[in-house]
Amino acid sequence: MAEETNSAVERHNNNHRGEEKMLRVVACIDGSRAAPAVCDYASWASRQMATPLLLLHVLDEERYPAEPDLAGSIGLGSREQLLDELAELDRRRAKLALEHGHHMLDDAERRVKEAGVDDVIQRQRHDTLTESLLALENQTRLLVMGLHGESSSDRDVHIGSQLETVIRSVHRPILLVPDEYTAPKSAMLAFDGSPTAFRGVELLAGSPVLKGMPLHLVMVGPDTNDRWEQLNRAKKMLSELDSEITPAIRAGDVEPALHEYQEENDIDILVMGAYGHSRIRQFLVGSTTTTMLKTAHKPLVILR
Repeated sequence: MAEETNSAVERHNNNHRGEEKMLRVVACIDGSRAAPAVCDYASWASRQMATPLLLLHVLDEERYPAEPDLAGSIGLGSREQLLDELAELDRRRAKLALEHGHHMLDDAERRVKEAGVDDVIQRQRHDTLTESLLALENQTRLLVMGLHGESSSDRDVHIGSQLETVIRSVHRPILLVPDEYTAPKSAMLAFDGSPTAFRGVELLAGSPVLKGMPLHLVMVGPDTNDRWEQLNRAKKMLSELDSEITPAIRAGDVEPALHEYQEENDIDILVMGAYGHSRIRQFLVGSTTTTMLKTAHKPLVILR
């Protein structure tokens, strides 16, 4: 089954050779309630960036092993027939999960095509999510994932259990989306003037994803001439986006200051760098990360 799954379920209208090398928007499709929004935001990004779309479903190898290993289950009173039955049950569960994944991918493909994306392929892997995404990293231009995992409900919201591992491991921009889709019309970049932040500005300047969209550059900290010089330098770098660029400095703690600015200005997308030593990147680590992701109602773009 592993060979069947990892060989990928791939479909393309023109069935071009060598398409695996093409950079794509990669949308992670699962059974969570965020899956329709993942499709919608991935469709938006694909159209905005003029980039083809790959729909990915990962069959977790720990929950659904390709070949059950019951060697450690042999104990006092165990019978070979019982172990055989348990192994067959695991194989049947894995087969059903595989078929369910195929149906989810088919539904996702119909949805993104209805949204105007024609260049779409499907892929299914039997592995961990992180390893699957790393295997596709050199084909990925933007990764789209839901903020909330499959175990979330209206009463009890959980962020995706593998989300932090993916953010730390995959060196591609990641668009994390809430459960409901709203067409993005504005964005803000959390900026700290560091070399990493300027690399993020350079990345945004070279991408059409925010082209023509009002963009706010927001620093948190003292209002000084040096900081305004950094903001103005970043603003100049973004001039090719043909966007209205608004620089701003806010006092206070990073997380609440950014959220307050976003709410006050009704900004749809928050763009941030991930991990490091500056104040902004530190707040994406640990309990603050969990709180931010759990309470987020709007998309986040994590730059890596």
